[in-house]
Amino acid sequence: MTATSIKAEFNGHSGATLAARLDVPAGHVRAYALFAHCFTCTKDILAAKRIASELSRAGIAVLRFDFTGLGSSEGEFASTNFSSNVADLQSAVSYLRDNFEAPSILIGHSLGGAAVLAVAGDVPEVKAVATIGAPADVAHVVHNFGSKIEEIERDGEAKVQLAGRPFTIQKQFLDDVRENVLAERIAGMKKALLVLHSPIDQTVGIENAAAIFTAARHPKSFVSLDNADHLVSRSQDASFAALMIAGWASRYIDEDAPQGESDVEAVRVSETGEGKFQNTVHAGKHRLFADEPVSVGGLDSGPSPYDYLSAALGACTSMTLRMYANFKKVDLGRITVDVSHAKIHAADCAECTEDEVMRGGKIDQFERAITIQGDIPEVLRDKIEEIADKCPVHRTLESTSKVVTRVNRSDEATR
Repeated sequence: MTATSIKAEFNGHSGATLAARLDVPAGHVRAYALFAHCFTCTKDILAAKRIASELSRAGIAVLRFDFTGLGSSEGEFASTNFSSNVADLQSAVSYLRDNFEAPSILIGHSLGGAAVLAVAGDVPEVKAVATIGAPADVAHVVHNFGSKIEEIERDGEAKVQLAGRPFTIQKQFLDDVRENVLAERIAGMKKALLVLHSPIDQTVGIENAAAIFTAARHPKSFVSLDNADHLVSRSQDASFAALMIAGWASRYIDEDAPQGESDVEAVRVSETGEGKFQNTVHAGKHRLFADEPVSVGGLDSGPSPYDYLSAALGACTSMTLRMYANFKKVDLGRITVDVSHAKIHAADCAECTEDEVMRGGKIDQFERAITIQGDIPEVLRDKIEEIADKCPVHRTLESTSKVVTRVNRSDEATR
């Protein structure tokens, strides 16, 4: 997910304390985003966590919070309505603005999507808005109450089963959603818009996406979440939505710090809290995942440490050959380097020195296969292997390196 996940809280519309989590990327923060969850959901729904993870990977910090009366937040859900959700969202904007930086991106899921559409025009710092399975008409949520609507109208409130849990819905909720009309807010918000929706959404039909898209002005984009359910509950669907939002949002915020100009001088690797082994890797403006395969308990969300080591050797080999060819002004075809890693017994290593064989045990072997497109120029034909062996990473792996370790206090590690 992220390098740092900070627990936070702030006062909502009624003064109740709202529970929040700020997911902060390693290194330079390019921008802040605010996520509004779906009706009766919480900030920890899968879609919210995956989106926070991908945005963090792009250098964007994400605040996600529980609306009044939901999740870990205080207050009575029965006393809330759409207008109070919008007010909670505005409180979250103020929290970010006062303590960090106002959000540049608003993201909302289902009714949370309607809420961000309603509030976006009132937040001047917001540049982009993304919705997932959002209704075009706030009153659309009423159909979830089914046969209880008549009871709510008659008695002033009723118990309604939503997502398998009982909630008390009051008549003031019905009155409020019927009074809120989004079309004018969407047309007047003047923000870039990304609409994500599943064509098989059984809770909020795809026609809602069309209505939102039609009401909005350019720039606007649409992404189909094929085969996803309304809650985007499958991990592959949540990851796809997260990747789409992260890539799209990057167009509307500042570029990341170039290599060598980041506030993290070293390569920083930090646990994310997702899975057993997932880590974020931050090198300059480059943000990656490191992980292990599913077969050993990982999520397979990124290359393994030895994959990265193999990649370093392959990249260095290719660059070294290209530099030599350019220096000699030789036309060399496209270079491909395949690198595999294995632990082998020293006695079985034909290339090992006598000293390595005598020491016995297992050693690391990197097997490198170099392919060059087209004919290899005569001047290089017998020198490819020799040049490759001069690659600095190759020399580092074959020489004795020293790793110096120090243990920082937690406050030093974040500097």
